[in-house]
Amino acid sequence: MIRRTGLALIALVLGVSPGHAKVIGTFGTTYQISERDALTEIEERARHVDWNKVLDKRKVENYQGPPDKSSLPRAKRNRSFPVDMTYTTEIDVPDGKGGILYPKGYTFNPLDYVTYPKTLVVIDGTDPIQVKWFAASEYDKRLDVTLLLTDGSFGAVSKRISRPLFYADRKIVERLKLKAVPSVIKQEGRLMGVREIYLPVTPTTRKKGMQQ
Repeated sequence: MIRRTGLALIALVLGVSPGHAKVIGTFGTTYQISERDALTEIEERARHVDWNKVLDKRKVENYQGPPDKSSLPRAKRNRSFPVDMTYTTEIDVPDGKGGILYPKGYTFNPLDYVTYPKTLVVIDGTDPIQVKWFAASEYDKRLDVTLLLTDGSFGAVSKRISRPLFYADRKIVERLKLKAVPSVIKQEGRLMGVREIYLPVTPTTRKKGMQQ
């Protein structure tokens, strides 16, 4: 219970919920704080839903992400920096038993209580070079990786990447202090480590990018 609650708190701090890391077809669902990590729950649902049966195929393919997207520039250099996830709750956090686990205004760092097992990779889905980089990288093959888009068409990106797609809205970008993409985020002790990855643009890659 402690581990599951801690993971759910990390999801709360990141702002990752059906309304923030959005998959087409998940609408209005809420999760009790004592349930499994929200990211894991969403990913499992995404793997087992036939989106073509749930929603009009054209609606899925044309989806451009949440309205509060936060576009980021491509990284100009390789850079790493830590992010302190200490958070002050904006609401009373329930314990799943009818009581309050953490009252509104409580300040805590969820990474003091639990290890966050996921690696988050954030890219701009409108940039063919970033999409190609992810598809060819080790991250595309890893089950512990969650891919977040700052922008881009669900249909266009899903044709290149055969895994669940999520969107990073402004809240996620702000909490992780993201400044450029691609960015790879994973836990480093009591902090989350953000690594910006520079993708050199050669005449060849520039030409391919313009053609896609």
